[in-house]
Amino acid sequence: MNAVLGIERSLNGRAWRWRRGSMDFGEGPAGESGTLDDLVTQLLLARGVARDDLDRHRAPTLRAFLPDPSIFRDMDVAAERLAAAVVSGERVTIYGDYDVDGATSAALLIRLLRDLGLEAGHYIPDRLLEGYGPSGDALVRLGEQGSSLIVTVDCGAMAHEALAQAHDAGVEVIVVDHHKCAAELPRALALVNPNRLDECAEAAVHGHLAAVGVAFLLAVATVRVLRGRGFFADRPEPDLFALLDLVALGTVADVAALHGLNRAMVAQGLKVMARRANPGIAALIDAGRLARAPTCSDLGFVLGPRVNAGGRVGEATLGVRLLTTEDADEARAIAAQLSAHNDARRAIEAEVQEAAEAQLERQHNRAVVVLAGHGWHAGVIGIVAGRIKEKTGRPAIVVALDDDGRIGKGSGRSIAGIDLGAAVIAAREAGLVVAGGGHAMAAGLTVEAGKLDALRDWLDERLAAQVEKASTGDALLLDLSIAPGGLTAELVAGLEAAGPFGVGWPGPRVALGPLRMVKADVVGTDHVRMIVAGSDGASFKAIAFRAAQTELGQSLLHGSRGRRFWLAGRPKLDDWGSRPAAELHVEDAAWAD
Repeated sequence: MNAVLGIERSLNGRAWRWRRGSMDFGEGPAGESGTLDDLVTQLLLARGVARDDLDRHRAPTLRAFLPDPSIFRDMDVAAERLAAAVVSGERVTIYGDYDVDGATSAALLIRLLRDLGLEAGHYIPDRLLEGYGPSGDALVRLGEQGSSLIVTVDCGAMAHEALAQAHDAGVEVIVVDHHKCAAELPRALALVNPNRLDECAEAAVHGHLAAVGVAFLLAVATVRVLRGRGFFADRPEPDLFALLDLVALGTVADVAALHGLNRAMVAQGLKVMARRANPGIAALIDAGRLARAPTCSDLGFVLGPRVNAGGRVGEATLGVRLLTTEDADEARAIAAQLSAHNDARRAIEAEVQEAAEAQLERQHNRAVVVLAGHGWHAGVIGIVAGRIKEKTGRPAIVVALDDDGRIGKGSGRSIAGIDLGAAVIAAREAGLVVAGGGHAMAAGLTVEAGKLDALRDWLDERLAAQVEKASTGDALLLDLSIAPGGLTAELVAGLEAAGPFGVGWPGPRVALGPLRMVKADVVGTDHVRMIVAGSDGASFKAIAFRAAQTELGQSLLHGSRGRRFWLAGRPKLDDWGSRPAAELHVEDAAWAD
C-alpha cells in the first residue's frame, strides 16, 4: 500500500496509509472531488459497511439494528422473573458496579421499574472496602432485609463463590453483564451476557455491548412479557426510548465499540440527552459547562469522568443517585459533589502517574507493562493504566498494593488486537491471580505481590507474539487529504454525519499541508497549541494534547521554524467564540522537505 504523501516515517515513527483509497479535497466545504454526501459514503465504506447496507448505517436507528432479545440465553427467564416481580410488587434490589457502566445500568433498570410501578432499591459496593463484583455476604444480607430478587449489572459473570453463597441462602439473583465468561458459569437464576461461551452465534455478534446495552435489551424483553400479560390494559407503557440517554452515556464511557447496535443506541441516545429530560444528566451537562447538546466526546471526557469520580475517590452511590433522582435541586447538589471529587481525582491520578512512570525503564522489554506500588489509590489505577498504554503502545496493568504489601488490586488497559480480559481469566485459571476478568480492552484483577514477577513472565510468554504483531506495521490510517483552506466548519459538520465516532468506529482523520508554523506554545497540562498557515493563504488553530514532552511536541515547538510540514489529526469544531471555526486535534506530523 502506498504511503500517503510519501510519508513512510512520521515524527511519531509511523507510516501514513489510507484507510480506504485516496480522497483528496481542495478548498471549500467539499472541494472539487465530490459532495459531502459522497464523503459520508466513503467514510462508511472505509469502516466496513457493505454498499447494499449504506442506507441503514447512514442514519442508524434502533428499529434497524435492535435484535430480538430472546436470542440471548437466559433472557426470557430473566424477563419473566422481573415481570413477575413487577406484577407481585416484590422488593427488588439492583446491585451495580461503581463505574459509569454500572451506574447507568442500575439507573436504567431502576427507572424502568419505577415507570412500571415498582420502586427498586440499589446497592453499589465500595471500591476500596469491598472491591469489584458481587459480595456473597452483601447478597445474603440484602435477601435477609427483604429483597426477593437481586439483579446484578455490569458484574457477576465470574462471581462463582458469591453467587453460590446467595443460592445456598435461597436468594434469587439475575446477572446482567458483558464481561468475559469462563466455561463454567456461576449459579444464578439467569445469566444474560452476550459473551457467554455457550451463546449462539446470532447473539454473540453483540459481544461488544456495554452492560447498559444488555440492560436495555432486558428492559425491552420485560415490557414485552408484561404486554403479553395484559399489564398495560389500564396504564401506559414506559417510554423505553427515553432511557437511551443512559445507554449512550454508559456505552461511550465504558469505551465499548461504536458499531452496529451500539452506534444506533448512542446516536439516538444523544438526541434524547439533548432534551435534558433526566434531571441528573441535565445537572451533569451544566456542571460540565456545556452550552450545547453533548457530543460523543463530551460523554467520554466531560460527563463520564464526573460519574466515575464518585466510585473512584468519593461515595460509590452518588452516580446512581444522580441518574435516578427526579429532584432538580438534588441533582445539582450531587453533580457539584461529583465535580469536586473529579478535581480531587485528577490530583491523585497525577501523583500515581508520576510514580508509575518512574518504573517504566525497568520494563522496556516487556510485552505487557505491569507496574505496582504501595500507597497508590485504587480508584485511579485504571486511568493511569490507560495513560501508560498510550505512552508505551503496549497493554498496561497498574497494581495498587495494600498496606502490608501482600495483595494488590490491579486494573489493565489494552491495545487493539490484544484481548486482555481473556488473558487475565487464563492467568486466574493458571493460579497466577486470585481473581480477575474483564473484556478485550480492559480488565481487573487481584494478585499476590509475590506472584507479580511470575505474572509478568507468563503474560510475556502468552502475549509477546501478539503484541509484536499488533505493533508491527502500526500505521496511521487516514481518510482524507485536504488543503488548509478546506478545513472549514462545513467540512467538520459533513464528516460528523458519519458518526457518532468512538472505539471500533474511528473518527475521520485528515492530513493537511504543506504548512508553516505561525505560533506555537504550551498550554494546560503539556498541550501544544499552534496557529499554522498554508501556501493557499489559509490559517487555522491546532492542538496536540499531552504532547509537549514528546518528540512530536518538541519538534513542533522548537524544530519547525523555517520548515514546512504536514499535520495529521481529527478535525473538530471550536464553538467557544461567536462564530464556530474548524480546528485540528493533532495526532502526528511529518516534515514536508
